[in-house]
This record gives sequence, C-alpha cells and structure tokens, in this order.
Amino acid sequence: MKAIILSAGLGSRLLPATLTIPKCLLPVDAERPVVELQLGALAECGIRQATIMVGFGAEHVDHFVTTHPIPDIEVRTHFNPFFAHTNTAVTCWLAIREMTEDFILLNGDTVFDAEILRRVLAAPEAPLTMAIDQKTAYDDDDMKVNLDEDGQVRAVSKVLSTALIDGESIGLMCFRQQGRVAFCSALDTAIRNPATLRSWYHDIINLIAPTLVVNTVLINGLWWREIDTPQDLADARAFFARWRRDGTRPASPVGIARR
Repeated sequence: MKAIILSAGLGSRLLPATLTIPKCLLPVDAERPVVELQLGALAECGIRQATIMVGFGAEHVDHFVTTHPIPDIEVRTHFNPFFAHTNTAVTCWLAIREMTEDFILLNGDTVFDAEILRRVLAAPEAPLTMAIDQKTAYDDDDMKVNLDEDGQVRAVSKVLSTALIDGESIGLMCFRQQGRVAFCSALDTAIRNPATLRSWYHDIINLIAPTLVVNTVLINGLWWREIDTPQDLADARAFFARWRRDGTRPASPVGIARR
C-alpha cells in the first residue's frame, strides 16, 4: 500500500499566504505544515511510500521533503507541468504510473485525525473505499455523495441536488485491485476530452460508480479540515493550538497521537 497526495494546485483562495509557497506547506500545528502532518499520519498507519503530486511551488515541496524526512516513510515528488491550467483529474492521470499497486489517494489540503485513515484501511476490502462525513447543510464547494441502501456510492459530485445528498467525500480514499484498474482506465479515456482539463478526479469516480463497488466509511465525530480559505486555515491552527494548550479535542489530531 502506498499513498498519492494531490498537491499541485495554486491555492489562490488563500492568497497572500500562498503567494510564494503551495498550501500544503502552510504551517498549521505551530511550525508543522499540512504535508508533514499528512505524512506523519500515513507513516503512523503503516504506509511506507508516498508520492506527492506537485505543481505550483514544486521546488519548495522538493526542498521540504529533502530536509524534513519523516520516519518510516519514503517520499518522492512527481511534477504536473500543466498545474496552472488543469484540475485534479489531470493530476491523477499524470499519477497513473504510481498506481501499480493498491493506494491511498489524498487531497493535499486536508488535515485529519489518523483514526480516519485507520478506519479506511481496516474496512472490508472493496475496489474503492471512500471516507465520508455528514453535516446539516452543504455548500457549493463540498464534494457531495449519494448512497444506496447498503452505503455504497451511487453518485459523487459538487452539483448533486439537495434531495440526493447523503454526505460528502473528505478527499481520502483507498483503491484496491479492480478499483485501481477501473480508475486508471477511466482516466485514460476521459483525458481525451478537453473538458477533463478542468474536471475533478471525483468526476471520474462518478463515471465508474454505476459499475464499480464504491464502499464508504462514515467518520462522523472524527476531526478533519479541508484548508481552502483563510477561515479554514485559522480554524485548523486554532484546533492544534487548543490541543497543545489544554488537550481538549474531539479526537487525537493527525500526526500527534503517538509521537
């Protein structure tokens, strides 16, 4: 099992913090950036190899990986030269050569309780297992999911109608065997359509979900944060500061529980 982390984006909604560095290098736990927390959680859960898909600020990520080795995990980077004009579907397509074995796919702007990853890895094996959360209301940026009666994904999209929404993907999932093959094949087909340049990788999953078992792990009550905006960043920093100060938290924060 390896991990592929998608960190090629511009992070423009976080300007000016991302004027010169990608958002995966923004510090959230004192001086520890997002990517260090992610790699720490992966290593804690037994993942021994990770590839970070980079684009904007790639040289800074390369430098960080070289100068801040994480115990028990080997890390390398893979560059998306089209990062300024494409979205995550293209970054995933460029990562196909990394998808030769079962893998965890992780958004590069998501910090999370390591227990979430443990639950995904411990779930009954399926072609694709997706971590999902639920809340009372969803905004336009949420990657919403529709589930069948067995908790399997029927559809995943940012534009699902309210009546169909059963939760949201947090951007952490596990591909195994048939799921890995189906995802790579669908990426190879989709990339021939110019519209895919601006598509999300969840759009590709939405295409294969009708013919592929996509199981879900519900992570209600476990802490995570997607860092897209200055408010997201402030919330994550406040969470870790509070944990450092008095230990109050809904669950053990990523990369800290067993340090």
